[in-house]
Amino acid sequence: MSVRSLSDHDLFLFHEGTLHRSYLTMGAHLTTSDDGIGGVRFAVWAPRAEAVSVVGDFNGWDSAANPLEKASHGVWAGFVPRVGEGTVYKYAVRSTDGQWKFKADPYAFYAELRPKSASIVYDLTGYRWKDALFRKGKERSPHYERPMNIYEAHLGTWKTKPDGTALTYEELAEELVDYVADLGYTHIELLPIAEHPYDRSWGYQATGFFAATSRFGTPKQFMAFVDRCHQRGLGVILDWVPGHFGKDDHGLRRFDGTPTFEPEDDRLAEKLEWGTLAFDFGKPEVRSFLISNALFWMDLFHIDGLRVDAVASMLYLNFGKPRDRHVYNRFGGEENLEAIQFLKDLNAAVFGRYPHALMMAEDSTAWPLVTAPVHEGGLGFNYKWNMGWMNDMLKYMEEDPLHRKYHHERITFSFFYAFSENYVLPFSHDEVVHGKKSLLDKMPGDYWQKFANLRLLLAYMIAHPGKKLLFMGCELGMFSEWKDLEQVDWHLLDYPMHAATRDFVRELNGFYKKQPALWEQDRSMDGFQWISPHDRDQSVVSFMRRGRDKAETLIVVFNFTPVVRSDYRIGVPAPGVYRELFNTDEERYGGSGVSAGGRVPAEGLPWHDQAYSISVALPPLGAVMLKRMDSNSRTRKEQGE
Repeated sequence: MSVRSLSDHDLFLFHEGTLHRSYLTMGAHLTTSDDGIGGVRFAVWAPRAEAVSVVGDFNGWDSAANPLEKASHGVWAGFVPRVGEGTVYKYAVRSTDGQWKFKADPYAFYAELRPKSASIVYDLTGYRWKDALFRKGKERSPHYERPMNIYEAHLGTWKTKPDGTALTYEELAEELVDYVADLGYTHIELLPIAEHPYDRSWGYQATGFFAATSRFGTPKQFMAFVDRCHQRGLGVILDWVPGHFGKDDHGLRRFDGTPTFEPEDDRLAEKLEWGTLAFDFGKPEVRSFLISNALFWMDLFHIDGLRVDAVASMLYLNFGKPRDRHVYNRFGGEENLEAIQFLKDLNAAVFGRYPHALMMAEDSTAWPLVTAPVHEGGLGFNYKWNMGWMNDMLKYMEEDPLHRKYHHERITFSFFYAFSENYVLPFSHDEVVHGKKSLLDKMPGDYWQKFANLRLLLAYMIAHPGKKLLFMGCELGMFSEWKDLEQVDWHLLDYPMHAATRDFVRELNGFYKKQPALWEQDRSMDGFQWISPHDRDQSVVSFMRRGRDKAETLIVVFNFTPVVRSDYRIGVPAPGVYRELFNTDEERYGGSGVSAGGRVPAEGLPWHDQAYSISVALPPLGAVMLKRMDSNSRTRKEQGE
């Protein structure tokens, strides 16, 4: 990272909204003066401030000691000699009413540990990365055509030490990374690690957008965490929150004494649902700030992608607002035109530099073309969370199996739109917190049936078109929801059904990665074909998943009732012998051991609009996945695949 001079050109681009690496210009940077004295150059945007200075222990927090000069259109800058890395500082900002406020640096690379809130001068250069092979490997084939199975984690509560304190980045680089890799996931997604004052905001109410939180260590230790993920073959996705920020006094709120990063109109600024403030996407300096922040994590921390939080709240001016606070755009609509343009500019900037990046929208609306390129009129993301599928599936699974036949459309409706966007199927933290219950506890029935239902649900997610995401702890079959102050219930692994559930998840993940039919044509109708979506009365669905090689076609059948169906006939596309490759009801997973039949010969009996059919046993609350055998597939199976 080379520090740029505070040039007129960079200042012009910053005020234009196109200085996309503004973190090289703004903030605190170690440098030397013209006469060779070491120190720090500070630069901050405070357009309506009357004065700005740098304060810290080095000058007794005296706002008169180190004033900055106004460089251009509200950018204040100056050099403070003989201070270095580790210096604790804030900006003293005097507003037009003469009041001084101490503010953390919006571009700080490091911050004090809560409850302290000052910024810390930090040098991000010098880390020696060891992930070149992983990064090169991303270029070999499009991620659309590769498996993507994401483990979502909150670093503070995945696992804690005996005294209740969190693991460090260094400890997480060993324990968490190995755990996720050994379970067969392809990516890890982290709840926001940008600095935030309040633990229970989970990072979504940030105050330090360029600072990896000091809760777990230093920024370079976080680099080492990402590096270790890459060395174990795991991509890293960050939850990223450009829609709003925390109201804490030391943060961005009223930075120069007036609305600066937020809109002037409090109806636009206030996010009442979350107690936060929206960014003003119409201000070019805010666009420079946010787009630079997205690229910052990729440039310096080798982050592979961003899951952009709360996109719906950005797209619509009145999202979550009472009617008496509604506002409208210049055309009389509710679309936030500036935010829409920002998202397009963001994605164009990211993909212009990182064509293999992952940009995922968490959007709960029916906004069209979210994952279409900007030049085709889209927002420019390459994935969207499929919130409709998630809600339908959980509502369906919560039904008593006897009543599921009355809600059959909830498990079939998603296929009407499954290929309209590039989707991620998420069972995220939002679904297992705040009284929503854990995935296991959502499941109806007795103890055995709850676990069988959970295995069935996870198998349906794996077989359904789209990439996958599961929140930490769900792989254990936790009865309690995410408590957000305590670690995952690791003690459950002492109980056979919970240990078996984790083994099931590991083997299901491994099966997914080995079957091209489940991911090679994930976003195309060519990769999917119904066998039968219509067996409402028995709550059974069956379909085919296809890879580019027709020999890789999988036959998948799901029985959403606790009734064994011993002679269930399904249509298949070709003659031959079909072999059961995966069964959620195996005894080692805690199931009852009902097999579809091992090797099942196809008969020349047309069924389900197919020329051939097979008769299989469907396990109770179970899923089976079969493949037509040939010499190659038989060899692979006999070798342990």
